Amino acid sequence: MIRLVLIDDHAIVREGYRRLLERRADLQIVGEADSADQGYALCAARAPDVALVDLSLPDASGLHLVQRLLQRDPGARVLVFSMHREPLFAVQALRAGALGYVTKSSPPQRLVEAVYQVARGQRVLSPDIASEVALAMLAEETEAPGLSPREFEVLRLLMQGRSPEEIGLALHISPKTVRNCHYQLKTKLGVKSDIELTKLAMRMRLVEPAVPAATAAGSAT
Repeated sequence: MIRLVLIDDHAIVREGYRRLLERRADLQIVGEADSADQGYALCAARAPDVALVDLSLPDASGLHLVQRLLQRDPGARVLVFSMHREPLFAVQALRAGALGYVTKSSPPQRLVEAVYQVARGQRVLSPDIASEVALAMLAEETEAPGLSPREFEVLRLLMQGRSPEEIGLALHISPKTVRNCHYQLKTKLGVKSDIELTKLAMRMRLVEPAVPAATAAGSAT
């Protein structure tokens, strides 16, 4: 029997893949959580064989949760199940310690297969992003070379307009550490200002470009 924990902040989504997974007699859902902190406590209490983790959680990022789970138990097996199809997110999830990354646009059977593979300790990527992720990891063709999962998350949250205090709370670090990381990000990525950092983040698809007012008005008519 493979024991699973589901960590996703959307109850309808959890219900959907609970029903999908529990069709298999050898898969058992032993707990559900809708936040990173609840998910961490649940995994500590239930010790699942596989933790399914969404990246977009309300209190902290899924990447940070993956790191915490692996720090507590280096043998933890985590499968990220995310809406993000950009290869950079998958690369960072794997760097954080996840064994697998499956997009929510994948066929349902792909998720089921991935659960079995991760339970066996195998790495797995959903086919829709596998080739891009492989290129990004092997050839280091991402636009964020050498970024750690923490640096990646600080950058992503900065681009959401979060304050150092809010980011520190989400990532369990001090605001001072966030500010230091902000400075180090600009140095590492070779940019001199927050404007240049934002432009780079837009190319990395961490932030959507602003829609011109005229275009927005035209589309509304």
